[in-house]
This record gives sequence, structure tokens and C-alpha cells, in this order.
Amino acid sequence: PFQGPTTLTAYGIVWKAIDRRTGEIVAVKKIFDAFRNKTDAQRTFREIMFLQEFGEHPNIIKLLDVIRAQNDKDIYLIFESMETDLHAVIKKGNLLKDIHKCYILYQLLKATKFIHSENVIHRDQKPSNILLDTDCFVKLCDFGLARSLCQTNEDQVNPALTEYVATRWYRAPEILLSCRSYTKGVDMWSIGCILGELLLGKPLFPGTSTVNQIEQILRVIPAPSPEDIVAVQSDYRASVINCISSRQRVTFEEILPSSTPLPALDLLKKLLVFNPDKRLTAEEALQHPYVKRFHCPAREPSLGHDVVLPLGDDIQLSVAEYRNKLYEVLSLTLFFQNPSKICVPFCILKSYYRLLSWLFFIAQNPRNTQFHSKDVHPPVKSSKKMFQITANMGAAGDPKASMGSYSQAYGTICKSALQSLPISKSFQQLEQ
Repeated sequence: PFQGPTTLTAYGIVWKAIDRRTGEIVAVKKIFDAFRNKTDAQRTFREIMFLQEFGEHPNIIKLLDVIRAQNDKDIYLIFESMETDLHAVIKKGNLLKDIHKCYILYQLLKATKFIHSENVIHRDQKPSNILLDTDCFVKLCDFGLARSLCQTNEDQVNPALTEYVATRWYRAPEILLSCRSYTKGVDMWSIGCILGELLLGKPLFPGTSTVNQIEQILRVIPAPSPEDIVAVQSDYRASVINCISSRQRVTFEEILPSSTPLPALDLLKKLLVFNPDKRLTAEEALQHPYVKRFHCPAREPSLGHDVVLPLGDDIQLSVAEYRNKLYEVLSLTLFFQNPSKICVPFCILKSYYRLLSWLFFIAQNPRNTQFHSKDVHPPVKSSKKMFQITANMGAAGDPKASMGSYSQAYGTICKSALQSLPISKSFQQLEQ
């Protein structure tokens, strides 16, 4: 049975519900027309696949089940439920003390270290994607924009790396400047913006446009060196930075409250660095004095292998390819976890029969057959915590997407906005 209230998100609706089998409260997210176009299909596929990999980490939201709607268009995702999110908490005012802010950031760094160890970047870390309970326990969610770095082709311009990523206020400079490729540093920049918002009580860089966002960033962070500018592989970096670098500057000390702890200020400065190669990594940030009171390597796991999606992620495939592969993977998962739970089509049962026959042959002829075992992930276990989700449709800094869709406006500099800007000769010479 469903419980109110319902919640609207950028691409669906979320209910609070009770699992009749266990009595636990869960969150049910309905993705409307999940395969309406290639972009939505790709992001639906990404989120489900990545969450199946990451769900056992204590600071990543756990996907409990996936239900295919009868209309063959919508999908229901069943999550453990949480009480609120960080955006809502910050918006309410002075609810968090410094110890809470520090603990929230520590858990976010733990989750980020884990996904980075698998060569995956989240690409959309922001307060509304950080779920919380009353004990300030953190769960990172929304992996629809996540990307496996080991599935990128850096020999050619990759359109998937220049599309919309991250809500504008949390985008790294290299994304704003239409960088041709980027690294785990984009997540670390977003974490820096989240830390700044925790300390300030409101967004640190609330840009009104992409160009204004760059202006606000470069007004505060230390001026990048020519080498830093070259390190950002963008056709527009020199002209934009040269055009706005003369604006009046302010420091973090002037923006943040005087009560800001010095370790927090120091960590902020080491995360919000223009050159992504000079930002702290998640692992380095976990050792920073600001979160030292919680730091425990034994509770900060890494994964020893890359996460590779079952479909290539270099280019967008057809809607049918994403849909068919997703249902194929889900059918296999459900069948091996609980064969009596679902009705499997005959063609799939035929494949299972062939597989079981082959396994029987191997058991009977172990010396004549060689094969490599793969990691087997245990079935997802239900969480015992009881939470309630809240989302913030239309909240400041949230993407303005059409109801029910993953699709969101591009967040990079466009040619028309930059062609009129002068290109510095010094930067041209430096690049050569």
C-alpha cells in the first residue's frame, strides 16, 4: 500500500510505501516512459546497472527491486527510504552544527572514494542528491548521469562527455568550458561546492547562466596560471578567462562566516581548484584534518576492479538496445535470486536450459573444460532502517526538466556565446 505524500522529481514521482512482505517502509520511484528517447533510455539503464554494483556500500542508496510496468513504458524503482535530503536541511536554516557538517562530508567522501575506485564518476553530486536520516546518516543517490571512465574513447571527441552533467551551481570549470574530456576531479569540485554551501548556508556560486557561473567562480578562487588554463582541454578557455579575469576579486574568508573552522576553510580551498589535476582526490580528502575525527581506513572500502556496463557507453545506442538489455539483465537477476517470483518467457527458459546443460557437462567432465569464474554479487538485502524520501522539484539550482523526463538542458558553453569573445594571443602561443 502507498502512503502520502507523493513527491515530484525532475523525471518521475516518488511515493512512500510499505512492503507487505516485510512491513518495511520503502520509496517507490516511477520513471515515466523510461525509454521515450535514447537519452532517457541510456540514463535509465545507467542508473539501474550502477546501483546494482554499488548498493552494498553503506553510504550509497540501495536499490531493492525493479518493477516493469504493464504498459511496457514506465519503470518502478524500489529503494530503501530516507527521511530528507541535504538541500531541504540547508534550506530550513541553522539545523546543522559543525560536527554534523563534518560527518555529512566525511560520508560523502567515503561514497565517492568507493565509486572512484571502480573508475566511475557520479557527475551530478549536489545537496538534493544526498539523502539523510535523523542521525545524519548519508546515502548518495541518482546515478542516472554516472559514467564509467574505462568505457570512454579518448582518441576521438566524445559527445557523451560534453552533454549535460551536474546542476550548474555544482559544475566544475572544465565542464562549463566544454572540456572534451574530464576526470574524477569533476566530482571533487562538486563536493567542494557542497562543503561551501554547508558552511555558508546557501549556494556558494549561484550563477544565473553558464558564463555568469564562470565569472562567479573565477572571482573567488585563486587565479589559474597559464599552465592551469592549458590543462583544461577546451576550445574556449582562453577567450573566456581572458575576458573576465579583470573583475574585482573576493576571498573565501570574505564570503564565509567568521566562525568557519580553519580546517574546513583549508579543505574547501584544496577542493575548489581550477586545475582538476591539482584538486584533492577523495582518498586524500578523507585524510584531511577537517574529517580526521571520523577517518578510519578500515571503514572506507575500495573496490579492486573497474565497473563496466554490459553495453558500450561511448556512443548512445538505440532505445530498443537499452530496453532489451536492461530487461535481459533484470530477468537473469530475478531468476537466479528467486525462480518462483516471475514468469520467464519460453525463449529465456530455453537459454537457461542450454546453460544448465553446459554446466552439467562441465561437472561431468572437469578435466576437459576450462572456464574463468567471475565475481558473483550476493542478492540485495533489505535495509532495516525506516526512512521517508523528500525531493525538491523546482528548488534553487535544480535542473528544470520537463515532467517525467531525464532530459535536461545542456550545461556547457555554446559557440554562439563565445565567438564574439577575443582570443588572447599569449594563450594561443602557449597552447602551441
